[in-house]
Amino acid sequence: QVQLAESGGGLVQPGGSLRLSCAASGRIVRVDSMGWFRQAPGKQREQVAIISDDGVTTYADSVKGRFTISRDNAKNTVYLQMNSLKPDDTAVYLCYCTANSRPVWGQGTQVAVSS
Repeated sequence: QVQLAESGGGLVQPGGSLRLSCAASGRIVRVDSMGWFRQAPGKQREQVAIISDDGVTTYADSVKGRFTISRDNAKNTVYLQMNSLKPDDTAVYLCYCTANSRPVWGQGTQVAVSS
């Protein structure tokens, strides 16, 4: 079984930055895509950014130019650098990966952007 552990959430002022991390652990044979989703109260879950095992990235239009996703394959870890944060970015951010050909979700980490 594969688990994901997220870290790096918190409270930040508008215009600030945060970096999220997510490490996969357990009986890992192969990790394919990794990424981040987010869910705000009363809204549907939204894909934020995805990175393939060979580094191809996809971003939601709402975060392009502000967020950067990266990964360390040796550590089975994915990162999300979030800059120029806005109040609309407030949500629970959930890590996702496809490991051993199965989807795996993290528990989520809260990001709050407020003055």
